[in-house]
Amino acid sequence: MLLDSIKQTNDIKKIEPKDYPALAAEIRRFIVEKVSQTGGHLSANLGVVELTMALHLFLNFPEDKLIFDVGHQCYVHKLLTGRKEGFDTLRQFGGMSGFPRTEESETDLFTTGHSSTSLSLGLGLAKARDLNHENYTVVSVIGDGSMTGGMAFEALNNATELKGNFIIVLNDNGKSIGDNVGGMSGAFQNLRTAPRYNRLKQNVKNTLDKIPSVGNSMVRQIGKAKDVVKQIFLPNMYFETMGLTYLGPIDGHNIAAMLKAFEDARRLDRAVVVHVVTKKGKGYRFAEEDPERFHGIGPFDIASGEEKRARTKSYTDYASEALLELADRDDRVLAITAAMTGGTGLSAFKEKYPSRFFDVGIAEEHAVTFASGLAKGGFKPYVCIYSTFLQRSYDQIVHDIALQKADVTFLIDRAGLVGADGVTHQGMMDSAFLQTIPNMTLMAPRAGRELKEMIRFSESFKGPLAIRYPRGCAPEELVYTRTPILFGQAEILEEGRDILLFAAGSMVQTAQTLAEALRRKGFEPTLVNARFVKPFDRQLLRSLSATHRLLAVLEESNRSGALGEHIADFCEAEKLPFRLLDFAPEDAFYSHGSVAELKKQIGLDTESILDRIVRSWQEIAP
Repeated sequence: MLLDSIKQTNDIKKIEPKDYPALAAEIRRFIVEKVSQTGGHLSANLGVVELTMALHLFLNFPEDKLIFDVGHQCYVHKLLTGRKEGFDTLRQFGGMSGFPRTEESETDLFTTGHSSTSLSLGLGLAKARDLNHENYTVVSVIGDGSMTGGMAFEALNNATELKGNFIIVLNDNGKSIGDNVGGMSGAFQNLRTAPRYNRLKQNVKNTLDKIPSVGNSMVRQIGKAKDVVKQIFLPNMYFETMGLTYLGPIDGHNIAAMLKAFEDARRLDRAVVVHVVTKKGKGYRFAEEDPERFHGIGPFDIASGEEKRARTKSYTDYASEALLELADRDDRVLAITAAMTGGTGLSAFKEKYPSRFFDVGIAEEHAVTFASGLAKGGFKPYVCIYSTFLQRSYDQIVHDIALQKADVTFLIDRAGLVGADGVTHQGMMDSAFLQTIPNMTLMAPRAGRELKEMIRFSESFKGPLAIRYPRGCAPEELVYTRTPILFGQAEILEEGRDILLFAAGSMVQTAQTLAEALRRKGFEPTLVNARFVKPFDRQLLRSLSATHRLLAVLEESNRSGALGEHIADFCEAEKLPFRLLDFAPEDAFYSHGSVAELKKQIGLDTESILDRIVRSWQEIAP
C-alpha cells in the first residue's frame, strides 16, 4: 500500500504524481475503516483528502506552518505526518486526539477545536515571521461555515494591512456541520458559479501583458472596465473589495490545479485567498448523502452506514420535547442556535415552527445579543448551545443579557465531561463563570424528566436563566417521588443524619450510588438534589447543619467559582459546623476518553468519593 510508505512528515513527496489518485483512495478507505471502529469526524475528513495532500506536497514541514480551522478535518494531516498507527486509539483514553494537538506533533501548531480562529492565528504567525526577518510560508485552512464567525471577519479586516505573504485556503463545501446559512453562504455560491468571470479575467490579463504601455489614462479606463465586468459576471467580489487577492474557485479534488494556485499565491507579498470547492463526505456514499449525520458519528457498520450502538434517549431529546411543548402553547417561544441545529435537538422545532427558529451560523456572540433584542420585543427566546461554545459569548451574557435583566433562557447542552472530543470540548467551566454574573439563575436537572420540568418552569420565570445538562443518555427518572420545582429550593431525596450529600445535576445519580454504598457501611446519609446551583438553597443547609457533621458537595465542574466554593463561603460566613468536602476537580483542561474513565482519573467516580468521605468521617468521628 502507498499509505504504508508514509512513515513521517514530508514522505508524501516521494510518491509519484501518477499515484496520487490511488493514495487518495487508500486514505479514504483507511479513514472510513478506522472511524467505523472508534467513531469520530468522518464527513469533513473525507472531503479534504486531496486538499490536504496538495498542501503537504506544497509545504515543507516543519519550516512552513499549516493551521486547520476547528481541526475536525485533520485526520488526513495526521496520516501524512506519520501517525497512522495512532488511529487504532483515535479519541480513546490515552490515545490520539481527534483534533490538532501540540503534544502529538510539531506540525500541530495549536491545540484547536473551536471555529473561526485559524485566520487570526495564521496572521499572527505571518507577522511574527516578518518581524523576525524569516522566510517561511503560512497557510490557514478555513471552511465556508467557519467564515460566519465574527473572528474570521476581524482577521480578514486586519489581513489587508499585511505586507508579507499569507495564504488563506477557503475550503468551500457548502456546510459547517449542517447547511450553511446567511449572506456569506450566498456570496460563496456566487463565487462558486463564476467561471465565466475568472476565464475572462485571465484572458484579459494575458492580452494586456502583450501590449506596450499606452499611458495612465488607458490603464485607468481598463481598471474601470474591469470593475464593470465584475459587476456583470460576479456581483459579490467580497474578498477583492476588501483588498485581498482572490484566486479561484478551484476544484478541491484536483491536486495539480491546487498546487499551481498555491504557488501563484506564494509569489505575492500580501494576504491571498485561494478558494477551493470540495464535497463533504466524498468517497463514502452514506456520508455524501447525509454529511451532517456523519460529521461526528459513533462506531458504525460500513456496509449499511448504521451506528452500532443502541439509540437511547438523551438529555438533548428531553430538551427538544419540552421546548416543542412550550412552543405549542405559547407563540412567543423562539429557538436560537449557532450552527448546531441537530446537535442541540432543534431539528423538530425548525420543521414545525420555521418562522420561530433561528440558526445564526457560527456566531455565538451574536446569538446571545440577538436573543436579548428578541426578549425586549416581547418574545421568549431560548438559546440552545453547547457548554464549550457558550464560553465564547461571556461578554454578551454579562452586558446584553444579565445587565438588561433580559428574559432569555439558555439550554446548555454537553455540560460537564463530554468524553471523546476531549480538551477543547469538555464543558467544565460554564457553572463557574455563570455564577459570577449578577441576575443569573442556574439550574441543573438530575434526570431527563426533571429537565423537562425545569424547561416548563422557565416558561413563567422572568429574567436570565440557564439550565445545564450533560451529553448522552439521560435516566428518565430516579426512584424518588418528585416534588414541585420552587425557585431556589433544593429537593431532599433521602433523609438521614451525620453525612449530607449535596449534589447537582449529573452528580445526583452518582450520589445515589454513593448513598447506597454508605448505607452498606452502616451510615445513614442524607441525599439532596440541589436543583438550583445559583441561588443554592441556603435555608436547607442551615436546617440540616443541626443534624449533620460532614457535607459533601458534588458537581461536574472545575472547582474555582463553582458550587462547592460558594457553599464553603456561605458555611464560613454563617459558622455552620460542617466539615466540607468539595469534590469538584482541580482547574484543568481534561483530555479525551470515555466519561467514566475521565471521572475515575479526576476523582469523580463513586469509589474515589466514597474513600474520601469514609476517611474524612474517621477523622471527625468521636
